[in-house]
Amino acid sequence: MARKVSPLMVLPPLIFAAFAVMAYLGMQRGDPSSLPSTFIGRQAPALPEEALSGFPAVPDGALRTGQVTLVNFWASWCPPCRAEHPRLLELEAEGVRIIGVNFKDKANAAAGYLRESDSPFIGVPFDPKGRTAIEWGVTGPPETFIVGGDGTILHKHVGPLAGTMYEKDFLPALREAQQASAGS
Repeated sequence: MARKVSPLMVLPPLIFAAFAVMAYLGMQRGDPSSLPSTFIGRQAPALPEEALSGFPAVPDGALRTGQVTLVNFWASWCPPCRAEHPRLLELEAEGVRIIGVNFKDKANAAAGYLRESDSPFIGVPFDPKGRTAIEWGVTGPPETFIVGGDGTILHKHVGPLAGTMYEKDFLPALREAQQASAGS
């Protein structure tokens, strides 16, 4: 006597198999930490006119000086921002121009942090409500943009400037931008 199998008995394994296939296909996609920027190849949005108290403001043309500039979005309350700070100081010591946009932060905390840890920034625009960060497409600190001498965004790095993504992705993009700027 043949036993009839209920469709309800087959349904859970089929659903599980479908989810397993979807998960496998999802893992085969590109770099999951990569967040492409719609700004790559476009002119950089404006920076805040207001500067963090005690630090230089950034004039409107600061991103169109003919020199490659990094625009780093950071906050004093952000542990990865603090972790990348020594790297920013190293880049500054190499002569890299860096603008540090402080956002969603308290002015006193941010200024105090930069005074005790040294500032690698040529200017520190202050964005307490995060509006400029939204215009730049920033998802969370830290994020660093490489901006060409003509104000064009060339590269976006999400997360701290450390590890293999920094070594294999960010640094080559920075060196390429610097060589292109020196050649023009």
